[in-house]
Amino acid sequence: MADVARVAGVSPMTVSRAFKRDASVSEATRSAILRAAEDLGYVFDATASNLRSQRTDFVAVTIPSLNNANFAETVSGLSEGLKDRGLQILLGYTNYDIHEEERLIEQLLRRRPEAIVVTGGRHTDRARRMLENAGIPVIETWDLPPHPIGHVVGFSNAAAVRGMVDHFVARGLTRIAFIGGDADRDTRGTDRRAGFIAAMQSHGLDATRLIAAGIPPISMREGADAMGRLLDTLPDTQAVIAVSDLSAFGALTECQRRGVDVPGRLSIAGFGDYEIGAICVPPLSTINPHPRDIGARTAALILQVLAGDGTQTSVIEVQPELTIRQSSL
Repeated sequence: MADVARVAGVSPMTVSRAFKRDASVSEATRSAILRAAEDLGYVFDATASNLRSQRTDFVAVTIPSLNNANFAETVSGLSEGLKDRGLQILLGYTNYDIHEEERLIEQLLRRRPEAIVVTGGRHTDRARRMLENAGIPVIETWDLPPHPIGHVVGFSNAAAVRGMVDHFVARGLTRIAFIGGDADRDTRGTDRRAGFIAAMQSHGLDATRLIAAGIPPISMREGADAMGRLLDTLPDTQAVIAVSDLSAFGALTECQRRGVDVPGRLSIAGFGDYEIGAICVPPLSTINPHPRDIGARTAALILQVLAGDGTQTSVIEVQPELTIRQSSL
């Protein structure tokens, strides 16, 4: 700061005021200071300012996967909604492990974020206590937990799958299988599996065609392997719902390898509305959870709460959309 002040011909205090957009600094002086800072490669250190103001200007976010397009879209929508207010995102990666989430929540809260956003509504007891006592807005996303910690922006994963079951049943398909959702680490996948079972039972149909796919995140290869086991053990299956579009794509390719006609012989649907599902042949039927909208609505809620409006707990339900394509026609 002293170097910038010397080059610009002002005091270090004037440099500080210029970076804080203080009205006492004229635009001409501010422009000279910014040119000097640019020439010197100077970046304003906000740490001391944050200590005085008790603001850190970042929002902590935990997501289970870094390479999942849905979660990337949510983070993108969240970031876009926050950037105009000068809020940045500090991201934590849990790898579908609630104990890792607990560790990250502690680390993130030590940095005193303005708010914290967590994916899902299931946490360890200790993580829940930390969030309940954080003293900042807490938003649970991608779920509708029965006992929210604070605010919620999400949907029922179980209810979302019911629409796809109903679609297949309306087409006269009754021997329907589900791939994935067998691991406790992916609570949203587990909920989708439970939703499949409940929907099948409500139609009076057999809900036991459940094919394990492994530890999340479920890959295309694991989806293909699961479909292979399904075709070997339950060859009369008429339709398959996979826990994600990636596993559904793997299942589709296994059918193609074996010469199984999709959708003539077997219908396939996924979850997530990934790009690959829209461009593969045939395109995959899926459930679009509107991940960017989840992020955008979470950002709007954070700004509302930080502005002092909306201190009551908010539960914002995003409605997933059934997208029917050629794989299930």
